[in-house]
Amino acid sequence: MTLAAVDLWAPGHIAGIAVLVTAFLLGIVHGITPDEHTWPITFSYAIGGYSTKKGMRAGLVFSFFFTLQRALASELAYLGLARVLTTGSVDYALYVVVGALMALGGVMIVKRRRTLHLHLPGLQRYADRSMHTAAEPSGSAPGWLDDPRPWMPAVHGFVAGWGFGAFAVIIYTVLAPAMHSAALGWVPGALFGLGTTVVQVLAGALFGKVASRRGLSQEGIRRVALLTAGRTLKWGGFAFVVGGLFGLAFPNLAGSSIGTGLHVHNLAHFGLPLVLVLFAVLGVGITTLVRETRSLSASEHPAPEHPAPEHAAL
Repeated sequence: MTLAAVDLWAPGHIAGIAVLVTAFLLGIVHGITPDEHTWPITFSYAIGGYSTKKGMRAGLVFSFFFTLQRALASELAYLGLARVLTTGSVDYALYVVVGALMALGGVMIVKRRRTLHLHLPGLQRYADRSMHTAAEPSGSAPGWLDDPRPWMPAVHGFVAGWGFGAFAVIIYTVLAPAMHSAALGWVPGALFGLGTTVVQVLAGALFGKVASRRGLSQEGIRRVALLTAGRTLKWGGFAFVVGGLFGLAFPNLAGSSIGTGLHVHNLAHFGLPLVLVLFAVLGVGITTLVRETRSLSASEHPAPEHPAPEHAAL
């Protein structure tokens, strides 16, 4: 078997090692190209995850449960349930569920500054929770940032993968059924998840490298990472809820799209799925990442002040 035998766009009747290679390569492509079901969440945990030790653990938990879901769905597809896994109305309902979980996760990561007022006889006490974090860059709204709860990446990773797109259709209808026995039906889905995990790790490592080159402190890197992840989850989640409700109410309109001419999965058509990805990842995520990195870099490394030149006495 050679790589020339692997067709990632429309794999036909393949078997043996070609199935495994195709599944893993599709996972890598999935991690790179926009997929509305997982990309905003994948981006959030990759950026907010692999730059710090605690975050790395959260990112790996997300990756594990996403891979577990893909393996389970692959096994169900082998057992003949592919039609159930690729129902349109279920997909839009999943938008709402995943969106709500994303928004909840984002709100729990990015907290607003709160001041506690205790009115006691002769005593008024103020406690500002924001003192537990590093100094904020200019323009930052949250008062403090919390690391993701342990259950958040696990639930997000497992639930998000149940949506289907071009990649899922290939796994459920071509790769999983090509396995020789039910004992191996889960393997294509697992390899697909591992391929996506590789891209997550590289994306997070790249952010960490860029941040370190800009001279940001470890607390600064953590802050930018969590802020980016939290905002992407929050506003991306709201967008997914709206998109899901729109799809349930107007399925024909929501399912319409315009061909882009690109021979790449998830980029071949411009429709609701791509709009959601562009809004969450580019509109919110990348914008926040760039702005907050620059702002924090400027606050941690202010430009030196140059004294005014002295005028020679006449």
